[in-house]
Amino acid sequence: MQDTFEALVIATFGRHLLVRDTNSRELKARPFGRNLVIVAGDRVVCRDDARTNETHVLELCGRRNALFRSNLRGGSEPVVANLSQLLVVLAPNPKPDLFVLDRYLAAATSGGIAATLVLNKSDLGVTDDLQRELDVYRSIGYDSLAGSTRAGTGMEGVLAACAHQTSALVGQSGVGKSSLIRRLVPNAEVEIGELVREEEGRHTTTASRLFDLPAGGSLIDSPGVRDFAPAIDRLDSGHLGFIEVARLAPDCRFADCRHMREPGCAVIAASEAGAMHSRRYESYRRLRRLFEELTEARGPQKRGR
Repeated sequence: MQDTFEALVIATFGRHLLVRDTNSRELKARPFGRNLVIVAGDRVVCRDDARTNETHVLELCGRRNALFRSNLRGGSEPVVANLSQLLVVLAPNPKPDLFVLDRYLAAATSGGIAATLVLNKSDLGVTDDLQRELDVYRSIGYDSLAGSTRAGTGMEGVLAACAHQTSALVGQSGVGKSSLIRRLVPNAEVEIGELVREEEGRHTTTASRLFDLPAGGSLIDSPGVRDFAPAIDRLDSGHLGFIEVARLAPDCRFADCRHMREPGCAVIAASEAGAMHSRRYESYRRLRRLFEELTEARGPQKRGR
């Protein structure tokens, strides 16, 4: 039996992986078995196969945490793992989809992951409406940073926030996550390069990669998205990861209040009085409806899990 060793997953592209062992060797690898779901940031147990000249990932080590999303059937899929913080990137252009941003924040909060907003392309100008939204997030308790990769401003603050942390960049397509990587990580190769290959006749388009930061810590880049749904079995059914809903919910008349139409709901009352931002409440309502749709899609045998 060949010796096994532990490694850090530093890149994923479909079922192709790049891992780094404790001797800093970077090795192309594959999960050994279809049931292993591996993402960037995972720690794994590997074995070199001399017959095929491949490295096999045999086992997933315990995760401290992970960011999970839902698939169309309501199943849970990891996106990145073992994070200190999630950096949710937005920009004046493309126009921010704040409902998607809220879903990232809900997933992070539910997973026990600190989240910070990063406004890129600040040199394009910030509208009054966007500034008001950013102020709302700060009032809830989320930190935010601003800068421009094109102008080179604000990068010191982002780099300081990432020092000695394991951070992941997420956000809409086009907000400049790859540009942030190039600014923060000297000589970063944002493309996966040789890891990108055709697999079983199909070309996979999603990839994530972990980069080491000069001052310590690491940064994981993830593909841009048009939409994002948090994993429903990772959300607290009472507040769905909305911080202000969690604060208000204990004052509701009913312990199982969904905060949609129930009488005596403290969340509805706060929204009507302006104590909870109306767009955030609408965002909660949309996620609640999606939560119920995906719960239904899972089927009766998996509901309540």
